[in-house]
Amino acid sequence: MTDSQVLAAMAHPLRRRLMDVLAVDGPATVSTLAERTEQAVGNISHHMKVLAAAELVEEAPELANDRRERWWRKRSGQVRFAVSDFADDAAATVIAEAAESLNLERHIAVMRAWMAGREDYSPQWQSAAFSSDSWLRLSPSELAEFSEELIALMVRWARRDIPDDGQQREPVFVFGYGVPAKP
Repeated sequence: MTDSQVLAAMAHPLRRRLMDVLAVDGPATVSTLAERTEQAVGNISHHMKVLAAAELVEEAPELANDRRERWWRKRSGQVRFAVSDFADDAAATVIAEAAESLNLERHIAVMRAWMAGREDYSPQWQSAAFSSDSWLRLSPSELAEFSEELIALMVRWARRDIPDDGQQREPVFVFGYGVPAKP
């Protein structure tokens, strides 16, 4: 992504959460999204219009029961960007940095919520949850290759057909970062 207006639309905690809800639960009405996020319907409606203007979500009129009912869905595709993509525009760089920071805060919030509530999950879920980190020695091109492989793996699992085998499946949040750092 190289459009800072799209990043600006995403760089709001509630809009980011709305996109997550649509990605996990599928299309929904504003009322359903308001209930799910514990927000006012008018507030959700405003944020959905902002996301639609940025082409991050779209209406799903085929799901409506009548002309007044409006359904929304997340547009297909991933949202990927690097702050360096906006290096030629100082204002856009600030927006990209804010979006990057919001992403990190969201990732940490999801993990903290898990840590605070893990006892609500079965022992099987608790032992299946994981955390992993590694120090690698890579060139920039190797890090890019690693990134592509890791993202492809996550996309493959995200887009797979879910078997109808009676097993309990919950939304699972997986994220990864790969950055040059010092131990």
